[in-house]
Amino acid sequence: MRLALEQARRAEGHGDVPVGAVVLAPDGALLAAAGNERELTDDPTAHAEVLALRRAATELGSWRLAGCTLVVTLEPCTMCAGALVLARISTLVFGAYDPKAGAVASLFDVVRDPRLNHRVDVRGGILAQECGTLLRDFFLAR
Repeated sequence: MRLALEQARRAEGHGDVPVGAVVLAPDGALLAAAGNERELTDDPTAHAEVLALRRAATELGSWRLAGCTLVVTLEPCTMCAGALVLARISTLVFGAYDPKAGAVASLFDVVRDPRLNHRVDVRGGILAQECGTLLRDFFLAR
């Protein structure tokens, strides 16, 4: 989570909402890292999770990220939760819960929906206070 927080702070540095994500290989090695880049790239899909998944897939040479873990500072939205399922991520670890847009625990549970062909193991609330404070401070400054 500390690596994801580092990515979040980098995103904040270029005016993006400070969310960071990393993808770990099955052996725990770092495959990819990213922070939000929506403002930087004018791309509405440039969420940290999506960018990290893309980079990890490139690194592995496969879109199937089975056995991999995504660590992100904020509970994923519906787009990102769907991307985790489609990428076959095995484990999601997230920091702060998102009561307004969270699609893993707060509003929906996309990644564990039994109607889908893949389900993700979830661990939430990891360094939640630190992750949440970073986001609150960002929005208070705005």
